[in-house]
Amino acid sequence: MPKTGKDDHAKKGELPSTLQRSERKAQDTFAKTYDSALEEYGDEERAARTAYSALKHTHEKVGDHWEGKKEEYGPSDQHAAGGRDSRAETAGGVDANSSKQHLYEVAKRLGVEGRSYMTKKELVEAVRKANDSATRRAREG
Repeated sequence: MPKTGKDDHAKKGELPSTLQRSERKAQDTFAKTYDSALEEYGDEERAARTAYSALKHTHEKVGDHWEGKKEEYGPSDQHAAGGRDSRAETAGGVDANSSKQHLYEVAKRLGVEGRSYMTKKELVEAVRKANDSATRRAREG
């Protein structure tokens, strides 16, 4: 996993594949949080969860990569808002707390069919599925 030096950034190959295809700020946010959490907790899995949690406050998953949030920073879903012990479902990087219009625009970019008739909850799920599919395709080739 990521390791940052004093003035260098994480080696791209050490980042999860979705972050390798993301903007530098997303990579830096994840890598720096991961390294700090690993030092603090000494547990790679917990460090990764912490890094993704920090990333989801400033970025959202769109297709096979992460993009900076356009509306406002903060938890991306009820699970992120509840913290580590939350029993709420995660939206898999989709900014479920954003507006329905924003989710519609993301769904449009991802080619989600039937988006005009979807509720906000349905848009979140459709975008999550489209993201998962785009990530699978990107990893395959």
